[in-house]
Amino acid sequence: MFKRTIEDFICEHCGEQVTGNGFTNHCPQCLWSKHVDIDPGDRREGCGGMMRPIEIQKKGKEYTILQTCQKCGFTRVNKAQKEDNFDMILQIAAEKTQN
Repeated sequence: MFKRTIEDFICEHCGEQVTGNGFTNHCPQCLWSKHVDIDPGDRREGCGGMMRPIEIQKKGKEYTILQTCQKCGFTRVNKAQKEDNFDMILQIAAEKTQN
């Protein structure tokens, strides 16, 4: 069950100061996040590993970001947001097609 949690944070991957809106679950600059939720927004996951964006998927006009935790291997899909760095979305998509 989704729990809206409004919080600002500094991205532990790129150092970006991120202003949260309650739906913010990744850095809009580098698209990395932190493995802190069991269910979206609950902050109950003890892992705390960094979630690397590994793949971009497009369905219609929407993009999703597939992330994997660098500590435990957990994989999660997050919706891309309008604030996200679209050049980074394209870069990750291009890297996936090259591999």
